[in-house]
Amino acid sequence: QKNSCVLPEDLKNFYLMTDGFQMTWSVKTDDTPMPLGSMVINSVSKLCRLGGSSMYTLPNAPTLADLEDDTDEEGNGDKPEKPHFDSRSLIFELDPCNGNGKVCLVYKHAEPVVSPDTEIWFLDRALYWHFLTKTFTAYYRLLITHLGLPQWQYAFTSYGVSPQAKQWFNMYKPITINTALLSEEADSFVNKLDPNKVFKSKNKTPVLKKKPPSQSPGSQKSHTSMTSAKTSSLAGNSSRK
Repeated sequence: QKNSCVLPEDLKNFYLMTDGFQMTWSVKTDDTPMPLGSMVINSVSKLCRLGGSSMYTLPNAPTLADLEDDTDEEGNGDKPEKPHFDSRSLIFELDPCNGNGKVCLVYKHAEPVVSPDTEIWFLDRALYWHFLTKTFTAYYRLLITHLGLPQWQYAFTSYGVSPQAKQWFNMYKPITINTALLSEEADSFVNKLDPNKVFKSKNKTPVLKKKPPSQSPGSQKSHTSMTSAKTSSLAGNSSRK
């Protein structure tokens, strides 16, 4: 009501379920947890409008609209028209991106009446706009699939992510950062499992039991005669007693 605009239906349904969203995850290096991923959707109270206020507290300080570069028009060709910080557009911050930029909900046609059509744009630290998605649902899917990795929004810019962020992408999202390689070799990231090798039974060598040495017939007879001689001697000794 304050800004005379209506939330898009998918974002409205999201806020009816939960007032914002924040999830962070960490990796362990040298047994020490280090925060890495961050996924944020501002609550309704933090859905602040950009562009109208001054960037500094000094008198006559410039606003974002004063700093806007009108020569960089993106409405040519297939590129969508970029948002404006003045009264032509309404811009609301969805994600502060840990200081790496801002993900914004943009009403691009605010005059004379605010149009219900919205888009999701990324504003980098140099105040350049980069188109992300047409709907909040599509952006939410991007946020989840990119795991909230640092600077993941820069993957949709012309200059890409930083070398440090690219290392995290190679570790946790290799397909995303190597899309060109994936288009050339469709099976390069597919795990190939050979069930014949995995479930191959190991041939165990049978353990041979040692048989006792066979005795010759002559040795058996001598053993029998010695046993009978001992028995007769014992019987003679008992009769003498």
